Amino acid sequence: MIPAARLQATVDLLEAVVSSPRPADGTASEFFRARRYIGSKDRRFIADDVWSLLRTWARVGWWIRRLHSQLGLPGEAPEWNDVPPRLRVLAHRVLVAGYSLSDLDLLCSGDKFCPHRLREREKALIRALRGQRLTHSDQPDWVQGEVPEWIIPDLAACYGDRVMPLLEALNREAPVDIRVNSLKADVAEGIARLESEGITVRPGLLSPLSLRLEGRANLPATETFREGLVEVQDEGSQLVGLLVDARPGMAVVDFCAGAGGKTLAMAAGMQNKGRLIACDVSQGRLERSAVRLRRAGVHNVTRHVLSGERDKWVKRSAGRFDRVLIDAPCSGTGTWRRNPDARWRLDRQSVQALDELQGHILDSASRLVRSGGRVVYATCSLLPQENEARIERFLASSPDFRVLDVRTLWSDLVGTAPCPATGPFLRLDPLEHDTDGFFVAVLERAEPSGA
Repeated sequence: MIPAARLQATVDLLEAVVSSPRPADGTASEFFRARRYIGSKDRRFIADDVWSLLRTWARVGWWIRRLHSQLGLPGEAPEWNDVPPRLRVLAHRVLVAGYSLSDLDLLCSGDKFCPHRLREREKALIRALRGQRLTHSDQPDWVQGEVPEWIIPDLAACYGDRVMPLLEALNREAPVDIRVNSLKADVAEGIARLESEGITVRPGLLSPLSLRLEGRANLPATETFREGLVEVQDEGSQLVGLLVDARPGMAVVDFCAGAGGKTLAMAAGMQNKGRLIACDVSQGRLERSAVRLRRAGVHNVTRHVLSGERDKWVKRSAGRFDRVLIDAPCSGTGTWRRNPDARWRLDRQSVQALDELQGHILDSASRLVRSGGRVVYATCSLLPQENEARIERFLASSPDFRVLDVRTLWSDLVGTAPCPATGPFLRLDPLEHDTDGFFVAVLERAEPSGA
């Protein structure tokens, strides 16, 4: 594709992303499937451009609104979040890529597959943006941090003066982490197999099964991946699976299994021995996990579709399991490195609704664990109301449960040193640990008195 056609494709993809309720990665996949004439290098360029736009959303919008008023342009200044995609792409090219008016005027030729000619108001904005820095001291913290304004106090309650560095880390591109499937290989073999296919990795820092990809590679195209020796899984997510302590012969439930990433990890820890039930309210997600289970060589998993957190199966199965993992539906704030569009789809009302749902799920799923067994509650959220506060409320109404300190479990269940937890719960974030944001609490049900 010529550069001008790439620019128009970027505008088209951004328009598709902002007009769809779907996550941006799903919209992008559908966009490129419908345009198979776009080559792989062009797809990468266009997708990277749009993801950069999503990571600079608030700051670019702030500049356009500010200059619209200063220049006295006709019409009402657009709200920072409602800037038309084309104007946002043009401003991004100036502020981030350093394009000049003549550069953009040349690209916007109006020819076939190219953007139409620049309007006078667009030219005025481009001239005013030239030479400006993306981040400006007049921008409030939430604009510089690229998050909704309402969330800053919630994060500050947990992170204090680390909030702005945390938000900067949360806005960087995430690395690709790989978990070695211990059912089929050890770490040394995983490294050797990947390197034989031209893929360079290094061992992770926290999970003993983790490898981190260096550079970019088409991992799903490798024999190592297709044969199930490795799975893509963030290192923090791997730690969740390890802290469940699912052992051979146990009865285990993955209550919110989704596409099965943590199910796979627990099955490997169980060496395919014992009973592992993968539950979810979405039959589609569970069906998609079947492909991953087969590839990984897992055969001790039964999939069960729940009608909801109060499914009758939960009542019938109460007290029958050694371990219950609750990977609770949450705000997903810890995954914003990978899903930058998600931050602008989240509002306080959604968090409040999730908080209520998390309480119902924890109350219901905890009934499944036997006396002496453990419930592991996990989220990929950075918000304290979904994490520590949720556990405090659960313990206040469930006196038969107690917290097991992650720091005392670490050496036996994970083995790497030192343990990153600073308290009884594990809290990970991209600033301190270069993982997605995760929270993990390990709870044990008391044995009956006299047992």
